[in-house]
Amino acid sequence: MATVNIKQIAERAGVSVGTVSNVLNELPSVREATRKRVLAVVDSFGYQPSMLGRALRKEKTNIIVMIVPDITNPFFPGVVRGAEDVAFQNGYQLVLCNSDNDYTKELAYMRALRSYRPSGLIIVPSDLREGEEEVRAYIKAGSAVVYVDRVPPHWRGDAVTSAHEEGAYEATRHLISLGHKRIATITGPVQGTSAAQRLAGFERAMKDARLPVAAEYIQETDFNRAGGYEKADFLLKLRSRPTAIFAANDLIAMGAIKATRNLGLSCPKDVSIFGFDNLEMDDETTPALSTVDQFISELGGRAAQIVINRVNGDKSPTKRICISTCLRLRESTGAPNRQTSARRKNGTRKA
Repeated sequence: MATVNIKQIAERAGVSVGTVSNVLNELPSVREATRKRVLAVVDSFGYQPSMLGRALRKEKTNIIVMIVPDITNPFFPGVVRGAEDVAFQNGYQLVLCNSDNDYTKELAYMRALRSYRPSGLIIVPSDLREGEEEVRAYIKAGSAVVYVDRVPPHWRGDAVTSAHEEGAYEATRHLISLGHKRIATITGPVQGTSAAQRLAGFERAMKDARLPVAAEYIQETDFNRAGGYEKADFLLKLRSRPTAIFAANDLIAMGAIKATRNLGLSCPKDVSIFGFDNLEMDDETTPALSTVDQFISELGGRAAQIVINRVNGDKSPTKRICISTCLRLRESTGAPNRQTSARRKNGTRKA
């Protein structure tokens, strides 16, 4: 079937092109009988109006752009789902972009989609040092902008985050309460706010308990299983190996559990492992993973609601929402095994 245009719809309905345009743009100046006749013709043609055309006439669309750095990380689909649910319930469409932690790709998405005049931009940035100019362009064009999880230090606008430091503090305190004294952490890239805050929470808990942290006990890696495996393998081969590991996210923790098993050790008998995120798969790990629940879906949902409220005229002061965390205690943590933890393993490195 050939492409249908507004002129053809107007001819079939017996009205002017302007009347068809008014109907499609939901203007109240059209009589109800005429509106119904035009819409019937639109339906018969299967016509879909151009979203960009609507944007040019209405100065905004019902589109919310969301950019995340790694859709393969199970954390981000949870955030996206929360945002999409709220958007759909309010008549908005969520357009998802995956930057692959590549600022060049992120920038390309931001520039291309700005021409569609979205109502809002929800972004988990790949690089906290970049992007200010493009974000300002969105704001200047009338789009609401909300940062989620990772917030650049220069940003003074709306943001939704988790209580990263407090969650890490409570997790480490729990390990201490079980009797652990040699506790290591495998942190994510510390140039990011979430990883830096979780490391700060770990260090504060250890300091409050007057427990020393050897330099080797703080290992930095990417937020993935491979990094968790590599760093846990290093830690568990130390002459004075830790009896517990606080991992900066659940994927790191899962890698650490695998490394423990491959070294012939037992979790939590030989080493307790604590994660951060509360991914849906945590109950399915062996052993089930103790973790910090940061209510992933709520992060995205609250961000989408801020955008929608701003579009609907909310002029209140900047929203800085910090969602509280809680501990989910499962099988991967327990009291240290004094005899096993003190035993020197053959082939270990000297600390």
